[in-house]
Amino acid sequence: MNLANRITLFRILLIPLFIALFPIYPEALVSKSAVLQHLEIHGVFYAALVFIVASATDKLDGYIARKYNQITNFGKLLDPLADKLLIAAALILMVCLHLIASWIAFVILAREIVMMGIRIAASAQRLALSADRYGKWKMVLQVAAISAILLNDAPFSLFTSFPVSQTLMYGALGMTVYSGYNYIKNNYLALQLGR
Repeated sequence: MNLANRITLFRILLIPLFIALFPIYPEALVSKSAVLQHLEIHGVFYAALVFIVASATDKLDGYIARKYNQITNFGKLLDPLADKLLIAAALILMVCLHLIASWIAFVILAREIVMMGIRIAASAQRLALSADRYGKWKMVLQVAAISAILLNDAPFSLFTSFPVSQTLMYGALGMTVYSGYNYIKNNYLALQLGR
């Protein structure tokens, strides 16, 4: 396994830590543990840092794969899977804490499920479909929006009362829908020809 794929696996391994830091523990457990009491107050910020580190590795593994010619079909499948698992975990936990509306999470996750289905169908035909630029912009906006929400709009809240995180989330939602449509449109012919 090459370095780029190892970094992708590292990103997947950060997801359980991200989940563990979220303050979603039952009150009965929180009241008996100083650690959980600390996480109840600061856990979202720790989780945000882990999320940002995990998201940054997405750029790193892509850079290494391109620079050192380590692009593999396995990596093309594993990298978007790691992204989707990280984003899905974040969205579900944010819904649990009422940080975002459940319908936003539903739309984004539904799009990701459809895209994974297309990738699986392509893989069965021995085709590896790479993400296009809209998919990459979608990921950037999702990461920015989730990070801003988890950090309670910091550092933007120091300068403005404008709801930066909400604006980013709606931008991410729009780009998620558009990139999904564009991906289906561009790869439909390739999947049909592969049959």
